[in-house]
Amino acid sequence: MRALKGSLSISNVSLIYGAGAKSVLALDGISFEVRANEFTVIVGPSGCGKSSLLYIAAGLTEATSGHIDAGGKMVTEPGADRGMVFQAYTLFPWLTVRNNVEYGLRRKGVAPLERNKIVDYYLGEIGLAAFADHFPKQLSGGMMQRVAIARALANDPDILLMDEPFGALDSQTRHAMQKLLLRVWEHAQKTVAFVTHDIDEAILLGDRVIVMTARPGKVKADIRIDIPRPRDPEIMLEPEFIAIKRRIINELRDEIDETH
Repeated sequence: MRALKGSLSISNVSLIYGAGAKSVLALDGISFEVRANEFTVIVGPSGCGKSSLLYIAAGLTEATSGHIDAGGKMVTEPGADRGMVFQAYTLFPWLTVRNNVEYGLRRKGVAPLERNKIVDYYLGEIGLAAFADHFPKQLSGGMMQRVAIARALANDPDILLMDEPFGALDSQTRHAMQKLLLRVWEHAQKTVAFVTHDIDEAILLGDRVIVMTARPGKVKADIRIDIPRPRDPEIMLEPEFIAIKRRIINELRDEIDETH
């Protein structure tokens, strides 16, 4: 069967850091599928290899064994079909907000008129049209992450890889960013693989949550989030949300207990 555009297939991926007696098995035979346009969230104990798995999917790290296919094509290097948003603010400090968002479009040779149209659309989506000519140092952390998301989406990737993008934000800004991401995702209909330590965030955002074991990272549970969309943070108070949260906490508690 032909793979769908935007699908992500992770097949028996293992990753070893170092060599000999000092080698560390970070990932051990990870396998799961992310369907096209699905929002999949990955959670697990610190050091279980969540971010490493995303880096392999982005083509920034090479797996020791196994492979990842994006849209049916094996990932061997970074590509325009995958956009990456990091936890750290990775904007170019010497470029304005507009220039940061259009950076990838310039590199692809998109004509100025079309480029401006795309940038204007995403600056409107993230609510920063009035800050187009500002530099990153003039923005708050939440605003910089909004720009990073807009920059990734402006390149029109099939798959968006997000490595704890809201981890450094305060609670209020984090909730605002979660609502923004859900709205933009629903409009753009992208496949998302999202890493977080925040269980509430995982359930609020995800169609499913992949729970990983402590190092070496393996898939311990694959939990479907059958909560209707659109979702609002108030859903966190509902019994169905709390029941899913309790299940994930129990899965993770077992892993944390086993490491002590």
